[in-house]
Amino acid sequence: MFTRLPFIRLFMILSMVVFLGACSTTEDDTALSDSGMQEGINDGPLAEVYNQNLQGPAPGTQADLVVNVGDRVFFGYDRFDLTAEAQTTLDNQAAWLSRYPNLRVTVEGHCDERGTREYNLALGERRANSVKNYLAAKGVDAARITTISYGKERPAVPGSDETSWAQNRRGVTIVE
Repeated sequence: MFTRLPFIRLFMILSMVVFLGACSTTEDDTALSDSGMQEGINDGPLAEVYNQNLQGPAPGTQADLVVNVGDRVFFGYDRFDLTAEAQTTLDNQAAWLSRYPNLRVTVEGHCDERGTREYNLALGERRANSVKNYLAAKGVDAARITTISYGKERPAVPGSDETSWAQNRRGVTIVE
């Protein structure tokens, strides 16, 4: 057993030398690894996520519309006319859409859960068309805007109270 002890010590010393040698860096190595790491972040598969976190959403995307303009307007009970607040949001949407003339959008019309399915589909259609007509009047080519009504089928907020219903009576602009 005592004859193996010098070999074990030698093996441990060599292992430590190799380990410490692998951990050492030079100034050139550090610069290379930092730039390589930065290039990997900016050019790799997660570049879009990384850049979005630093710079915000990509221009002309749904996320850009939601964050910088607003993608929805709200309606009163059994109404499809636009409030002053809705008109302000749609003015901003029209300006945003003018910056991206190749984008097409779909305007979704939604209702709260009250009323029949058929009634709410018709009301949702009137709401979507109200948004479309307003955007067109503000200079957005109507051919770029399609509409669809979901009636009461896709509530944004579950619940059977006025707060929930108010959030579900909406027109939503979706970038295609």
